[in-house]
Amino acid sequence: MGKEESPRITRRTTRSSCSTPVANNVVETMKTSDESLTTNDLVFGEDPITLDDLLSSFPSRRAQILELVRLLGPSNSPMLPLFIYGGPSTGKTSIILQTFRHLNRSFVYSSCLTCYSPRILFESILNQLMLHRKNAMNGYSSVKRCEKPADFVNFLREALSNVINNLMGNSGKLNTKRLVGQAHGNTVYLIFDNLELVRAWDKSSTILPFLFNLYDVLKMPELGLIFVSNTSPDTYYSSMGYIEPVPVYFPDYTEDDLRQIFMRNQANRKVYSSFLDVVLRPFCRITRRVDELSTAFAPLFAKYCEPLSDLGVVPREELKRRLFSHLQPHIASSLNEVFKISSQPSPEAESNKEMKQKGSRRRFAGCEEIDELDFHMSTSAKYLLISAFLASRNPATLDASLFDSMGGFDNRKRKRKSSQKSLEQKETAEQELLMKGPGTFPLERLLAIFQCITSVAEGSIDEEEQENEGLGVQRGDGGLMSDVLLQLSSLCNANFIIKGGSCPLEGSTRYRSTVSEEMVLKVARSLKFPLSKYLYRR
Repeated sequence: MGKEESPRITRRTTRSSCSTPVANNVVETMKTSDESLTTNDLVFGEDPITLDDLLSSFPSRRAQILELVRLLGPSNSPMLPLFIYGGPSTGKTSIILQTFRHLNRSFVYSSCLTCYSPRILFESILNQLMLHRKNAMNGYSSVKRCEKPADFVNFLREALSNVINNLMGNSGKLNTKRLVGQAHGNTVYLIFDNLELVRAWDKSSTILPFLFNLYDVLKMPELGLIFVSNTSPDTYYSSMGYIEPVPVYFPDYTEDDLRQIFMRNQANRKVYSSFLDVVLRPFCRITRRVDELSTAFAPLFAKYCEPLSDLGVVPREELKRRLFSHLQPHIASSLNEVFKISSQPSPEAESNKEMKQKGSRRRFAGCEEIDELDFHMSTSAKYLLISAFLASRNPATLDASLFDSMGGFDNRKRKRKSSQKSLEQKETAEQELLMKGPGTFPLERLLAIFQCITSVAEGSIDEEEQENEGLGVQRGDGGLMSDVLLQLSSLCNANFIIKGGSCPLEGSTRYRSTVSEEMVLKVARSLKFPLSKYLYRR
């Protein structure tokens, strides 16, 4: 807003295009609609925050925040497109928006969840860049009607040029005294959130390559592109050539990370810490999404505090046991209410399911936690999927220490005391591995891990081989290898494992696992395989 008497509108309110005027406030709405927006409305809309405040707001995300700030660079510096990816509820969107609040730079945010067609997506971006707000005066219409990508490029180039010229003019006038809310720099950033949802409404499969090619088509150094997705960049590869975005990986929160998140802004940290000791681990076995856990923990904490007359008390062991006994009957019902998804399979499938996997259910305080998969997978395919996950997540240099000839971790090896320099190098390597996300691996390494982990579960493999022999299937070393390669091909076709480019030094095809840790845990539980024993943790 350019006038002092106009109300301050936050970022989200400015971006909204579906605000309906109330009948009693028609006159007020018509007054505010006459006030034109300015380029200052392209910033976050609240007072900027310091880097320390930004880092303290997101525990365990320091590495990702510093990497984002580094990649965005100083003001007016050109940048390559960024690809922010990770599981749902890992803080991607919140951290990006708060980073722009810290940098106080102009950006346009569009979510492919609410922009569910090319026309809505294109017009949402143009409305924000052209400082247009839908209201009763314009019939809630967009500033431009745009359905074709070619028209969008022309309109986008024109809108960006106008905004950049206005930003350059404002920076020239205010080089000695900067007003509050004035954007820093002349660069405009386009943020595309929930990018994986484009496939649901883009039946022609042309929008995703088009968005990735915007950087090459526009060729504007003052433009920054940021893509946010729940899936990895490998799932978006196509035959069309474009500059690959720089990936930034947001891993799932660990149990310690979630504890830090939920301990923030708690009035009585001692009481809430004892509450988390009770509920955090069983709930983390089902989900690690912060939004789902927050929904489940709120009523449970109120129930946990019912026996307390003073919420400021420091709980001792006897009081903790009494609070746990009071809360324990409600944990199972909360697990069922929040996380259990009901289904209606056929009676035949239900009876077979109960007979086949009767012993695969685990009980916690009367609650049955079902570790069954929603689809059929052979035993060898399950072990191959676990092997691919371990090869993608574990550094190749640790294979010798994680696996021995018996397929397990050698606890007999003496651990030498690490020097300070080696600890620093290890921490740096861990941070680099964390930022890169799941890595690629050759076929030889996959087969070596597969051989190691199957050697501790020969019973399951032997049972499957006996079933195959009953069907007339001949087995041998060559037959087993062909079966593994066939299972690998099936997993690649199902996009559980994807093929990467060939390594120029090795000359062999490399693979990458795309499955989440939650799914691999389900697979491991169905095999009673100790996945945590072989998974490298920070």
